[in-house]
Amino acid sequence: MLKIGVLGAGHLGKIHLKCIKLADQHFDLIGFHDPDPNTARAVAEQFHTRAFDSIDDLLQEVDVIDIVTPTTTHFTVAQKAMEAGKHVFIEKPLTHTVTEAEKLLVLSQEKGIKVQVGHVERFNPALLALEGIELDPMFVEAHRLAIFNPRGTDVSVILDLMIHDLDIVLSMVKAPVAQVSASGVAVVSDTPDIANVRLEFANGAVANLTASRISLKQMRKVRLFQQEAYISLDFLEKQAQIVRLFDQPQEDRQNMMELSTKDGTKYITVDMPDIEQVNAIKLELETFAESIIHDKRPRVAIEDGYQALKLAHQIIDVIENQTNKILP
Repeated sequence: MLKIGVLGAGHLGKIHLKCIKLADQHFDLIGFHDPDPNTARAVAEQFHTRAFDSIDDLLQEVDVIDIVTPTTTHFTVAQKAMEAGKHVFIEKPLTHTVTEAEKLLVLSQEKGIKVQVGHVERFNPALLALEGIELDPMFVEAHRLAIFNPRGTDVSVILDLMIHDLDIVLSMVKAPVAQVSASGVAVVSDTPDIANVRLEFANGAVANLTASRISLKQMRKVRLFQQEAYISLDFLEKQAQIVRLFDQPQEDRQNMMELSTKDGTKYITVDMPDIEQVNAIKLELETFAESIIHDKRPRVAIEDGYQALKLAHQIIDVIENQTNKILP
């Protein structure tokens, strides 16, 4: 069992503390540190765990550190933990700047430690339902809309919301991004609150992403189109639908539909995979523990977090200049 400590006991930090307690087959919660003494006292009482006076004191007692602090502090605290030889789980985005992320990436490799980034949508039941299905999308469409919440408006909607879909797309499309086109508008904050992005990949794949934090309704949907298949994912409702096209009738399938084409009759099947309802944060922490115990690459490794952050900042740069940018 791994000894773990949490840095940050705000809204999300308390959720992490709860999930760590639930994951008691993997973790022994040693305690947490929060710089606000009032918060520290209240959370220590709520979760019946120790509030450490300093990060250094907590680091001395644990094997793993879970960083749930403001993004602007990620680099400093993660660097301190890595230099102490601790495995690190760090909430998304990985760091505030790409340069900071590069430094952490190098440090993690030098120290030989595991780092997982909290892109929790990778553990959404809708996406997990696709495990075992070969994905090779050539067109991706994503909509991530949220009702306005002042929390998080200190950063662009790209880093606040769209970065989830950037990570998902990068994990699916097996080619580098070749071109970025983007536009965004700041409506109620100093940075873009709504943005639309078109990504063109070296293999010809295209992704069209929209994110808004000023919507009147919530939506988190991704649609994938690949050869002879269409896949629809609803991350909010935790549902998946898979439409496949076959040349021949499938004997093991009922409710098959016929489609006349110039190449003859095709056969369409529609599947609604069974969805296993899971606690996504608990699951991502548990898989991180497994990667440490069995010396495996984390499901969302630091390299993944770095690539998503790098692309997010490239998009922000394009929006600021309102031009298209050909990537090297």
